[in-house]
Amino acid sequence: MADEADAAVLRLLGEHLGSLAGADLAVRCSQGRLDAGGRAASRKERKQTLTASSTSRWAGAITRASEDVWQLAERNLQAEARSLSARAGRIRRRLAVAVGDRRGRVRGYATEAERWQKQQRLQALSARLARAEARLAEGRVSVCRGGKRLARARHNLQAAGLDEDRWCRRWQASRWFITADGEKDKPWGNETIRWHPEQGWLEVKLPAAVAHLADRPHGRYRLSCPVAFPYRTQEVAAQAATGAVRYDISWDPRKDRWYLDASWTFPPQSQAGLDGLRQHPVLAVDLNVGHLAAWVIDQSGNPCGPPLTIPLGLEGLPSSTRDGHLRQAISKLIRLAKADGCRAVVIEDLDFQAARAEGREHSRRRPSRGRRGRTFRRLVGGIPTAKFRDRLVQMAANAGLAVIAVDPAYTSRWGAQHWLVLLSNQFSPDTTVHHSAAVVIGRRALGQRARRRERRDWTRPEDRRQRAANSAVRPTPAPAAGLSGRRKQEARNPPGPREARLWAQDPAGRTGIPEQPGRRRPFARPEATMRYSLPR
Repeated sequence: MADEADAAVLRLLGEHLGSLAGADLAVRCSQGRLDAGGRAASRKERKQTLTASSTSRWAGAITRASEDVWQLAERNLQAEARSLSARAGRIRRRLAVAVGDRRGRVRGYATEAERWQKQQRLQALSARLARAEARLAEGRVSVCRGGKRLARARHNLQAAGLDEDRWCRRWQASRWFITADGEKDKPWGNETIRWHPEQGWLEVKLPAAVAHLADRPHGRYRLSCPVAFPYRTQEVAAQAATGAVRYDISWDPRKDRWYLDASWTFPPQSQAGLDGLRQHPVLAVDLNVGHLAAWVIDQSGNPCGPPLTIPLGLEGLPSSTRDGHLRQAISKLIRLAKADGCRAVVIEDLDFQAARAEGREHSRRRPSRGRRGRTFRRLVGGIPTAKFRDRLVQMAANAGLAVIAVDPAYTSRWGAQHWLVLLSNQFSPDTTVHHSAAVVIGRRALGQRARRRERRDWTRPEDRRQRAANSAVRPTPAPAAGLSGRRKQEARNPPGPREARLWAQDPAGRTGIPEQPGRRRPFARPEATMRYSLPR
């Protein structure tokens, strides 16, 4: 850094607040599961205890972070219990069938040796499930401040590529706490960490233990180096001038640099319903391993322009790098959607929770062993369905776009059957099955079927509306109506479009799909985050 004094002050501040955060988290974990009233009373008591060693605002940020960490740990434990239960249940169902036999869709194990191995595995899974359920009943969760992966790396530094000194610096930095929640009615959106967008100075309110290091009135310390966000500076400045901003200060020991993150939450935006969105073009996206296949679909269900392919190479990358590549791909989708006048982005309501929960056990047509089983598991692991969904809903809402989710059943099969040859001939020979699947996804969101009608451009006389057909690939077609089909076609394509629904932000600031029975709401994340690297 340019000034070692600033680094020394921030280091002392992070160590002091980190020790308070660790003690507060230990107290919160010892209290177990609490109802709403118990959580409020616990936080009030813990905040009063921490205020004596810091300030009321630092104490509020620490207690809020401790509660969030405990809630996340409980959700992780519940997810582990559900996964163990699903795997154990699948093994029990297969053990109930004789070796080499089949009962309905459940197939027994191939050999006696495999059956014996699965019996041993069932005992291990049952023991783990019993321990997880006991911890849930007691409200006892496991939290590792600094990260479990880094903690385990201490036992094998050579494999992690670290020495003891480097590991200690990373471990200490990961346990520091310099986070201040925003306040709307305070100057520049935050009373504890304050950044001036025009003059560029950054001030930090020091707690009582390190207040002797303050160089400004009222126990504040101003960094000697100016601070300016190089990316989306105007948005950060506008938010700091008109609303609350949360700031996080962190240190990366690998680069020996300090970072300032600014984040805030946008107010919920009202979006048009499905009927309104269907009057405009939509951008249909098919999520695959390694790339996104997209196509703009007009309101008549016809593809417009060339097919779009966005690379998405995530295999073998660190978590932060994967998230950055995913955000970059979604940014391209949003730019394409806005350039073509789309009001919504359409994706499949795809979820591999059941496949991941049951693990390697055979289920219906899903392979479990050998090369096909490894390929399938690698395929499932390479499609970031949940992160793509959350990031897309979050970033699309910020850009004023809606997200429509449709049933993923048979999109690739029907796209190859009804659209692949036509699109390859009329648009591009590089059209793939994934692009044709995107067309089916877009048509399903518009309330239409996947199937095209041969040599016909009109629906029933009472509709009197033009719709998509072989000869209906036009630049500006009219809105389409529902299609009718014969019985033998209805057996292949179920009558009527499959369900399409909107994904949007909820008033609490979280992003994700609406609440459904048995489905967990995604963890709350800040909707916009900017990072500034303090100069050396």
